[in-house]
Amino acid sequence: MKIATFNINGIKARYPALCDWLDESQPDVALLQEIKSVDENFPREMFEERGYNVETHGQKSFNGVAILSKLPLEDVTRGLPGDDADEQARWIEATVVGEAHAVRLCGLYLPNGNPCPGPKYDYKLAWMARMEARARDLLAEEMPVVMAGDYNIIPQDEDAARPEAWKDDALARPESRAAYRRILNLGFTEAFRARVAGPDHYSFWDYQAGAWQRNDGIRIDHLLLSAQAADLLEACQIDKEIRAREKPSDHVPVWIELAA
Repeated sequence: MKIATFNINGIKARYPALCDWLDESQPDVALLQEIKSVDENFPREMFEERGYNVETHGQKSFNGVAILSKLPLEDVTRGLPGDDADEQARWIEATVVGEAHAVRLCGLYLPNGNPCPGPKYDYKLAWMARMEARARDLLAEEMPVVMAGDYNIIPQDEDAARPEAWKDDALARPESRAAYRRILNLGFTEAFRARVAGPDHYSFWDYQAGAWQRNDGIRIDHLLLSAQAADLLEACQIDKEIRAREKPSDHVPVWIELAA
């Protein structure tokens, strides 16, 4: 089972590039972030004609997450539990049924948190606390769980080309990294680092200042696996070359292969 995460930075601007990548990469499941579309305006037909089931949790002009799956989806839920007043579309869950295993998928777009300190950073940390609580509940179900998406977290200095430029940013502040580690330490495996060590591996390059051309990137798109999912992990890769194409997102896909 090939599961990918991809922040597409707007479905209207990016659907040709997204469709090209889907046709080439053929993921069984693609978890999308920043669709920037309400549910009724999401162009589901172009994905359904490629064999994907489509589930969205959209929001006008901002945020928004979606699941595209060639496999059956069950028990779809929208929104991160813990705050009924939170209207931001940043979390979607579903169970995908493979040949050998059912996997609980969580597609997420974690808040950026800048500028910090301030209310946006407070919201980020509060959201991560809610995510930690949800992660605990998911682990208690003792099934394969994959929490994948744009985490807006640079886990370690080696995950940035210029770590000194990010030290006061919400993506790399000590409080952000500590909140991320608390989730990991519940018993999750970060798929990419389970397979690949060392620096110079990035999933995001800003549009400004020639960041792509200078490889001035950061790694902020992650797939966290429960122990049951980690046991099924066969591969993990960043599709870096997608960033060099016409009208790209500032993120690139990251995918795993599970023996599921």
